[in-house]
Amino acid sequence: MEPPITCLGSFGENITVAVFGASGGIGASFVKLFSEIEAVSNIIALSKRKPPILPKKTSWLHIDFDKEETIINAANSFKDSYNHLNIVIVATGTLHDGDNYQPEKTWRSLDSEVLSRIYKINTIGPAILAKYFLPLLEKKRKTVFAFLSARVGSIKDNQTGGWHAYRSSKAALNMLIKNFSIELALKNPKTLCVGLHPGTVNTALSKPFQKNVKPKNLFTADFSATSLLSVINTLGSKNSGDVFAWNGEKILP
Repeated sequence: MEPPITCLGSFGENITVAVFGASGGIGASFVKLFSEIEAVSNIIALSKRKPPILPKKTSWLHIDFDKEETIINAANSFKDSYNHLNIVIVATGTLHDGDNYQPEKTWRSLDSEVLSRIYKINTIGPAILAKYFLPLLEKKRKTVFAFLSARVGSIKDNQTGGWHAYRSSKAALNMLIKNFSIELALKNPKTLCVGLHPGTVNTALSKPFQKNVKPKNLFTADFSATSLLSVINTLGSKNSGDVFAWNGEKILP
């Protein structure tokens, strides 16, 4: 399946973007894709570990969800170096960690430490990023603050149960997205805050769960990133607070 041709025409020229989780599979694809778009002038890649390759127009800043001061330092470094921010992609997340934890099939598997860790990465960390980076978005034109969410975070779509920590952490993230969108409508009405569902992407996160996925429904990270950028390019202020799939479909809350 070929990804759609991506442009960011609705954002204008001289675009500055920030990609959180830039060392992960989808995050790295976003960075690479942005580097190939002429209208993008500056890319800030943020992650716990520095990516092995930084494309043209890209600089790196360190963040660690376990240390809020690293997020504060990153925001301050950004303010010292750039005068505007137009697109933020938060591509962080966890579903499993090898032998340390796996998605729960029953409530009997729930573990308080695992729940805390998954909420830290999937919900709390992204919320703290928003605390410091939402105020940096330019106010004179369309800007987007987008979080990678998941269809399984939809309460209405949930027909199978299980995966308690992951599902509920993404549902909580979706509520934060809605909350942020309401506040942004008052403070920065040209900014959209949205969730993005990338589909099932061939990365380390989904690797153990691909057995029953049809080949046509298993995407490369590049395909997913390209599709999602095409989606956000079409969105307007009325779409703020919602979650959209890679194909533009609105995900039920």
